[in-house]
Amino acid sequence: MEGFLTNRYFWVPLFTGFFAQIVKALLFALRRRRFDFRWLITTGGMPSSHSASVMALSTLVGLQEGWDSPLFGVTLYFSVIVMYDAAGLRRAAGKQAAILNRIVDELSRTHAVPQERLMELLGHTPMEVLAGALMGVVVGLIFGG
Repeated sequence: MEGFLTNRYFWVPLFTGFFAQIVKALLFALRRRRFDFRWLITTGGMPSSHSASVMALSTLVGLQEGWDSPLFGVTLYFSVIVMYDAAGLRRAAGKQAAILNRIVDELSRTHAVPQERLMELLGHTPMEVLAGALMGVVVGLIFGG
């Protein structure tokens, strides 16, 4: 159990994800001039905590095992999949949710339909993914030495 408690390959990416969520909540608070605790646990927004986490992990592995190691290659490959998913599939799902919410809003004016709203902010823009990835690399470099 002691090894797990000191395993930086788990704790640094986890910390990085939490740090990105805090930055996201603070940026939201600056834009809206109010703090919303939901932004600490929501998906989407700047920076991508998923990208930050996986790139912190990849950076740690690269520093420890070598940039040409099989483990770094595997870790980086899965990091790219996570970031692609955040900017691609999840973003498309968020756009579809926005369209469905508008359809429900229109229908509710003339028909009795459930008012349940879908979460629209699911994915990230490429810039949000890039910002998260850069944050992860920086945190990985800081804690990787």
